[in-house]
Amino acid sequence: DIAVKGKKVLVRCDFNVPLKDGVITDENRLNGALPTIKYLIDNGARVILCSHLGKDASKSLAPVAKRLSEMLNQEVVFARDEEVVGENARAAVANMKDGDVVLLENTRCRKEETKNIEEFSKELASLADIFVYDAFGTAHRAHCSTVGVTEFLDTAVCGYL
Repeated sequence: DIAVKGKKVLVRCDFNVPLKDGVITDENRLNGALPTIKYLIDNGARVILCSHLGKDASKSLAPVAKRLSEMLNQEVVFARDEEVVGENARAAVANMKDGDVVLLENTRCRKEETKNIEEFSKELASLADIFVYDAFGTAHRAHCSTVGVTEFLDTAVCGYL
């Protein structure tokens, strides 16, 4: 257990879900992330979610933000930003209050992600105080959002998944 109230918590989820015409066809991975997300919300964290979707930048996480909003019964702000950590993401995080949730754009929009390039890892870490790894299905990947970010945050823990 760590104190998360008022803290910006970056959560690496596995939202690599199948889509058909912009609709999620299997919600198992979303359901798997809910216990960690709800715990953080209930304990006053400012929750910043990130994930990849697909093998490249061609897919947006916008449908995931929409569905998570419905599942959580609260708005999940989608930070549409091709740079992932760009102007929109920084503004969304700056405007967060305790219990708010922001979802960043597909981490694979950045070519640095799969190469674990330090620059992108630092950008992700700059948004948060704490890192929570909640993407067991991606544990075998040494990417910026799974491994690199942990080098630049003092607190990194596992979620429930």
